[in-house]
Amino acid sequence: MSEIRHNWTKEQILDIYNKPLMDLLYEAATTHRLHHDPNTVQVSTLLSIKTGGCPEDCGYCPQAARYHTDIEGNDLMNVQQVKAQALRAKSSGSSRVCMGAAWRNVKDGEEFDQVLEMVRTINKLDMEVCCTLGMITENQAERLAEAGLYAYNHNLDSSEEYYKEVISTRGYEDRLNTIDNVRKTNVTVCSGGIIGMGEKIEDRAGMLVALSTLDPQPESTPINALVAVEGTPLEEQQPVSIWEMVRMVATTRIVMPETQVRLSAGRTQMSREGQAMCFFAGANSIFAGDKLLTTPNPDVNEDMKMFELLGLNPQKPFTKKTQPQTVEASDSQYESLGEKPKWSRPEHTIQRNEDAKQKAKAVK
Repeated sequence: MSEIRHNWTKEQILDIYNKPLMDLLYEAATTHRLHHDPNTVQVSTLLSIKTGGCPEDCGYCPQAARYHTDIEGNDLMNVQQVKAQALRAKSSGSSRVCMGAAWRNVKDGEEFDQVLEMVRTINKLDMEVCCTLGMITENQAERLAEAGLYAYNHNLDSSEEYYKEVISTRGYEDRLNTIDNVRKTNVTVCSGGIIGMGEKIEDRAGMLVALSTLDPQPESTPINALVAVEGTPLEEQQPVSIWEMVRMVATTRIVMPETQVRLSAGRTQMSREGQAMCFFAGANSIFAGDKLLTTPNPDVNEDMKMFELLGLNPQKPFTKKTQPQTVEASDSQYESLGEKPKWSRPEHTIQRNEDAKQKAKAVK
């Protein structure tokens, strides 16, 4: 089997990315078959448990409170609502539910306690549970692990250099520190990024350097194609081509052989043939359902038809890692510390973010 390396350089990754396409596909598919069943794809359902009102200024995100988009915000869902959605996802073939909340970071208190109960509830349905809640402390990560969390998602988004051109309200180091806090538990790490935000190919390689040099490497890596939403600073970005997606997936597969590479946002713009090429290049996970938090996604029935056409099978839950044990709140070894960590706020000026903010003020 190919070696798991943690010393990739940007130059080496660029050499892989820029290979003749047929050579790149051959190497990626060969690597994929050494580490994974090529006909099995992990299916996740992404559920927005708290939508809109986020204080961050991420240039791609329609949930940022400072921009004017058509997103309808909602308060935190209750446990029964989440359970109903999880059961629906399970019946449609998903093995994992990923719950996303539009928070900058987790705050100890009633809402976090409610999320912990959601984790316990879904884990008892014999489904993998993932959360993406923003920055978290070590104690908060331990509490999520105790509840039965399987994975925590915290994307790096881009290279450290280009990150500063997209987000000014939090630092890259905070992303890495959150991943480090998760790694102190038995929860797996899900971390990837977005292409098509105006970055250079060197930035895509830089993101893969940051991910691949983590030890261990993330268990799953979402590769998102930007969905440009009207009202956001990146609303005028043109969609990336399928060839860029294929190259990014293939390069990720070669650099991170054991990681599950997930086709995430942007699949509505891909043909079945394009998606098939991504699966051949090493993608072995997708998000199913009609929405990814707030952006469109292919209908789950269409995905199942595609699976049948390509001879793909949904991966069963807990194939890669044993199901976590759920500890009830009354038996927890960890308690709320009422933490108020000082996550960084670089607050440098990104002109297009400022322009979108001023445009939103004018509309409102």
